[in-house]
Amino acid sequence: MPHFMYEWSFTAAQAKALVENPQDREAPARQVVEAFGGRLLCYYFMLGKRDGMLVAEFPDTESAAACSMRVASSGAFTAFRTHALMTSAEAQRSMQKVKAASFAYHPPAG
Repeated sequence: MPHFMYEWSFTAAQAKALVENPQDREAPARQVVEAFGGRLLCYYFMLGKRDGMLVAEFPDTESAAACSMRVASSGAFTAFRTHALMTSAEAQRSMQKVKAASFAYHPPAG
């Protein structure tokens, strides 16, 4: 199944709520991922530009997108990003397809 990474930044109100009422956010993340047919593989809080990230596998891109839309539309985040992930083997197969392609890309001239 394809893997996806979600990364997010909480709103100030959500960050304040977590400080005032510390809680496990992995459990609700797992529930929403599973509601869309996925499986949560890892969940982390982060230091830096984003507050957290997770990696999940889904049966298809549409399920991953639907899960992302459900969570992003909650209003709890100032930023919410979804990234499709590839294994090293998948990336290598992509590189081999590029090498075998007869089409040559030419950047815009200007």
